[in-house]
Amino acid sequence: MYKAPYFEEKDAAKVLAFMQAHSFITLIGYDGVYPVATQIPVHVYQDEKGTRLVGHIMKKTDHYQAYAKNDNVLALFAGAHVYVSASVYENPAVASTWNYSSVQAKGKIRLMNNDETREVIKHLTNSYEDPAKSPAAFHKMDDAYIEKNLKAISGFEIQVEEINSVFKLSQNHSAVNQAQIIEHLIESNDQNAIVVAQQMKANC
Repeated sequence: MYKAPYFEEKDAAKVLAFMQAHSFITLIGYDGVYPVATQIPVHVYQDEKGTRLVGHIMKKTDHYQAYAKNDNVLALFAGAHVYVSASVYENPAVASTWNYSSVQAKGKIRLMNNDETREVIKHLTNSYEDPAKSPAAFHKMDDAYIEKNLKAISGFEIQVEEINSVFKLSQNHSAVNQAQIIEHLIESNDQNAIVVAQQMKANC
C-alpha cells in the first residue's frame, strides 16, 4: 500500500465509516502457491471485541480452501477514484496523477459452523429485505430450501488486527491546485470524479 503520511487518514471513525460504506470487499488469501481472491459483501462491526468483518462464501471454491488452510487474510475496501490531469495545475508541466480512497484490513478468518452460518444469512437477507413486507425476507423461505443451501456455504468472521488507509485527495498540492482540481472534477459527467471532488472539498 502506498502510505505517504499526508494521504493517511488519522481519524479512526472516518476510516470505519468508509469501510461500512464500501462493504463489498475484495477478500484475499493465500493457498500456499498463489494468492486467491473473491468479491464479497460483509458487515463491518466495531465493539468491545474490536473490528470484525462478517460474511459468507461458497465452499467449493479455491478461496474457501485457501482460507481453511491459512487463516491470514487481507480485506480490501475501495472507494471512488479518478484521473487528475496536471493541465489544471498552476504549473501544468508536471506529472498527472490519480486520486482515490482505499482501506486495507489484515486479520484472521474463522470459518463458521452451520448454525452460525444460518444466522449470518438471516442477518444479511434481512438487512436488504424488509422482514415485514418483502416476499424475499428470510422467514418467507422454506426451511428445507435454507438447509439444503446452507450445506454449500460457510459463514466467516474476520478479527481485524491491522488497518491501513490511503485517502489520496491531492493533500500534497497547493490550495490553488486543489481548488482547480475540484472545479474541474465537479464539471465532469463521471460520477467517480464528482464523488472525489466532494471528498476533496470536505477535506480542505
